[in-house]
Amino acid sequence: MPTIKRSKKNTKITESSENIEFKKKLSRKSNRVGSIPKRVNILFFVIFILFMILIVKLYNMQVQNQKFYADKLSGVGANVKIIQGAPRGNIYDAAGQPLATTTAVEAVKFTRGQNASAVEMRTVADQLSTLISASSSTTSLTTRDKKDYYLADAAHLKKINEKLTPKEKKDKQGNNLSGSKIYAVQLSKVSEKELNFTPEQTFAAQLFKKMNGTSTFHTTIIAIGDITAEQQAAIAEREGSLPGISISTSWDRSYANNSLTTLVGTVSSQQAGLPAEDAAAYLKKGYQPNDRVGTSYLEKGYEEYLQGTHQISKVVIDKSGNVTGTKVVQEGKKGDDIKLTVDLNFQTQVDNIVKTQLQTAVAQGFARYSDGAYAVVMNPKTGAVLAMSGFKRDPESGVVTPSTYNTFGQTFLPGSVVKPATLSSGWSIGAINGNQTFTAQAINIKGSNAIKDVWGDTNPFALTAAQALQYSSNTYMTQVALAMLGQSYTPGMSLSSSKASSTWAAYRKIYGQYGLGTNVGFDIPGSTTGFLGADTTATNALFEAFGQYDQFSPLQLAVYASTIANGGTRITPHIVQGVYDSTGDGEMGKLIKKIETKTMDKVDISASNMQVIHDGMYAVTHGTDDLTTGRRIQNGVTQDISGKTGTAETYAVDAQGRTLYAGDGKTTIKTTVSNTISFAPSANPDIAVAVMVPHTSTVNGATAGVGQLIANEIYKLYFGNPTFQNENNATN
Repeated sequence: MPTIKRSKKNTKITESSENIEFKKKLSRKSNRVGSIPKRVNILFFVIFILFMILIVKLYNMQVQNQKFYADKLSGVGANVKIIQGAPRGNIYDAAGQPLATTTAVEAVKFTRGQNASAVEMRTVADQLSTLISASSSTTSLTTRDKKDYYLADAAHLKKINEKLTPKEKKDKQGNNLSGSKIYAVQLSKVSEKELNFTPEQTFAAQLFKKMNGTSTFHTTIIAIGDITAEQQAAIAEREGSLPGISISTSWDRSYANNSLTTLVGTVSSQQAGLPAEDAAAYLKKGYQPNDRVGTSYLEKGYEEYLQGTHQISKVVIDKSGNVTGTKVVQEGKKGDDIKLTVDLNFQTQVDNIVKTQLQTAVAQGFARYSDGAYAVVMNPKTGAVLAMSGFKRDPESGVVTPSTYNTFGQTFLPGSVVKPATLSSGWSIGAINGNQTFTAQAINIKGSNAIKDVWGDTNPFALTAAQALQYSSNTYMTQVALAMLGQSYTPGMSLSSSKASSTWAAYRKIYGQYGLGTNVGFDIPGSTTGFLGADTTATNALFEAFGQYDQFSPLQLAVYASTIANGGTRITPHIVQGVYDSTGDGEMGKLIKKIETKTMDKVDISASNMQVIHDGMYAVTHGTDDLTTGRRIQNGVTQDISGKTGTAETYAVDAQGRTLYAGDGKTTIKTTVSNTISFAPSANPDIAVAVMVPHTSTVNGATAGVGQLIANEIYKLYFGNPTFQNENNATN
């Protein structure tokens, strides 16, 4: 094989090319390495500039403007507000007698700073418990509350921690438990023996509970009421060792013990604050969760006036986050006072009348099964309620207890008092005309028991509408209902349902215009709209005509009587006469708001037809023949009274509403209602009275007419005392 020889010249050229390439790479690497110090220098320069800026800023803050920033830091809580409820307004009767009053009481409040620890708060609670009376706190303690207090002692916490095993301090993965989880384990290790507190410790635990439950920068009243001047001074002397503690003023609500107490209602406690069911609505109005508010009746109905204006303070906090005090930015204002239309003296005497007449009827056998008696007195011109008297009775035990609520919150069968409304319903749709005549006779409808008048059916005779009211004829009103159904009475007839719907529509419309079966607009919450039956058949339309179907409250009957007295104009009933500025010294100030007379509705009948009703109701109390039903209302009263009685058929029930039976256990015990509506003076009424006494009885065929007797006594009371009349007229 031949040998190839390379020339030295070519070899040299090749080596030079490799060297050149190596030198180029080396040069590029050297350039990169040389650029690194330049970048580091730039970075160091930027950092230097930033440090210089920071130093200048710190110098500005700590030297040149030290006071400005210190003040700003100490005011970190300046936007934290403490909103405190003002004392509640008072409630007075028509004569100015106090029914509910607010009394200022001393209180201890705690404002929690951001650095307040459980140990510190327990220390404060322990000290405070030695300075004030335990009766100033009524806070209840759970087992958890006691354990929280126990563990707030550093020594106790250390003792419990020593009981924990390494396993108990870790989770399943072997990690240390978080604060809340380890605390739960610590709580479980506290025994009942360790919670055997002394009375002093129990009191301290109560204080600690309220302090511990206070949010940061918020204030809570932790003790109230039984705090003497000496105790206040002792707290002030130890201000430095009691961080967050200060003396404040709260209020307590006192109620006069009388027959109006129930109507006045109640307010929530300091501990309860806003009722859960109303909390959302109150919070939207700017209330605070611990505000005390009305929970029933007048206290609740007039909450917006009685509540008053909140005091607003701002928390003052030092640079360490400790609360150093508060600054008032809006002064609180005591709530307004309200004055009622009810004179306590009149109310008390009406109560005596109602209770005495009920007990007398029971003793005579006329109210053996009665479960109560109720009366409402109104001014028909203004709607002012003059008295609301109610007594509930247990038919088995005979125990009688006050129940004012039932006068506006409970319903009873009305009986024949609805007959003016029945006539009005017939007139409204043209089923009857004016003082139309029907024959009083037994009504025999196919498939139903005969409907009869109280005097029987042996001698049918003609009756006008006014006479039907005077004699309280059920058969007349049944024929009115038949006319509304589009039928004329013939013995043994069948009912047609073709106009049942329109008949009930007429009932509901006209009854509602009178205030029956509708919201009457009463200014005390809880007023019933009545019980309206859903089975609106043609048959039930007949029974509705004389008050044997729907049920109404005594207040609704009083509104109904007032509407008739007004010639068909329905006025809103109200028990508050006006709202007054509070003077703060137990006296009412100037009138702020008068409760004006408000028209709610107008009965859709002519003036001439309304006159027929007035004529009939006047005859009810002034008629001279034996069939006249309401003369006992008028007996011995100096002013003319117009009225209507009602004696619906019912059956006896027990206190739980369960039917009572005769000795055979099968026969129901028949009873009747003893109701009345009335107004006086007949020509220009300024008082209307409604009485409902359910489940009365006949004795030897006679009735006591207890409803009439109650009304009669009320009229004698009213017209026999010029003071009551003058107070009533003052509301016009």
